Amino acid sequence: MSDSIVVDKSKDLEVARKRRPFLIDTFVRLVKTKPLGTIGAIIVLILFLVGALADIIAPYDYNYVDVASRLAPPSALHLLGTDNIGRDLLSRIIYGARISMFVGLGVASLSTFLCTIIGSVSGFIGGKLDLIIQRFVDAIMCFPSLVLLLTVIAIVGPGLTQVILVLGILGGIGGRTRVVRSAVMSIRENVYMMAARAAGASNLMILWKHVLPNIMAPVIVLFTIQMGAAILIEATISFLGLGIPPPLPSWGGMLSGSGRQYMLQAPWMAIWPGVALALVVYGINMLGDGLRDVLDPRLRGGIGSYKKPSKKALKKRKTSSIT
Repeated sequence: MSDSIVVDKSKDLEVARKRRPFLIDTFVRLVKTKPLGTIGAIIVLILFLVGALADIIAPYDYNYVDVASRLAPPSALHLLGTDNIGRDLLSRIIYGARISMFVGLGVASLSTFLCTIIGSVSGFIGGKLDLIIQRFVDAIMCFPSLVLLLTVIAIVGPGLTQVILVLGILGGIGGRTRVVRSAVMSIRENVYMMAARAAGASNLMILWKHVLPNIMAPVIVLFTIQMGAAILIEATISFLGLGIPPPLPSWGGMLSGSGRQYMLQAPWMAIWPGVALALVVYGINMLGDGLRDVLDPRLRGGIGSYKKPSKKALKKRKTSSIT
């Protein structure tokens, strides 16, 4: 009997050693089971690489003007054409990827951080504090989001830093806090939480050691959703003239103003920024959907997976249903 126990323990230790790290395991399962999520991850990776290496990749500076090539169609000299001033559209779209990368990462990081703190405290402590926080969230949600956003931007003024701060703070104190709050409330009364309290752990220690690790899956998905939404909202307010001021190349700003004015004469001025914006937001949303299915334990190997169950698994299901 003791020998079998020793063998079982050695097998468990061997399995634990062979287990992949969390991030690598998530990536492998995403590639194996979620082709659309993998495509989204590739698009997001390309966005980051293009934004980081814009100075090397772009053929011209984003504000370089070639007056002789005003409204020039796509050619070998300007692959995507030029705008009404004579600036190369490909270079401006590449530098616009850097702006979108800054906005997406900055807003998603700030808003997810605020959502996690507010939702965790509200769901874990509960009581009057939870009531006060949720009524404040209700008050924020009562205002139309675009009207509230434009009002705050008009007060603080346009600019990259202002846009990131305003979008991050408003996104972090809005309705998305309830996603984290519901996740915390679902694990608040678990046995290991009671054991931590019985062991004398403080609320801060329980939140750090037990709550945060168990809500990382919805937090990661929330981060990707916030990132796509931030890029789209930044394009919206830049289109309305309150986002990133010129001459910085924002995809939304490229669609407005001269893009609308010369749309019929030079349609490439509106087509290429719109295509870039649509591809990036599509990729981020597909990545978020794939991560949601991969990280949700209820969907692993079930209807949320493209992988067909093996014959052994089907046979096991049949025998378990018969018994």
